[in-house]
Amino acid sequence: MDAFLALLTIFMLALFVGREIITKVPPLLHTPLMSGSNAISGITIVGALLSVAAEGLVSTILGFLALVLATINVVAGFLVTHRMVGMFKKRD
Repeated sequence: MDAFLALLTIFMLALFVGREIITKVPPLLHTPLMSGSNAISGITIVGALLSVAAEGLVSTILGFLALVLATINVVAGFLVTHRMVGMFKKRD
């Protein structure tokens, strides 16, 4: 129970700090940050693949769910980044 409370505290602090940092980012930096978060989701995909390959039904199910969600995040992130970069290109 003590470990759960410590992990919950760290999670709540990470949520608070993350929200504070994200709200202070100027709009000009959103595209580079989106690319960075796509890279992090790529790492999540590798971890999810390892989890799917592990023994155990729960590990396989959670790994598959993480794989699907991280893949959606990567694809959507790259689509949004592509669209935002396209807004800065000169039109013919």
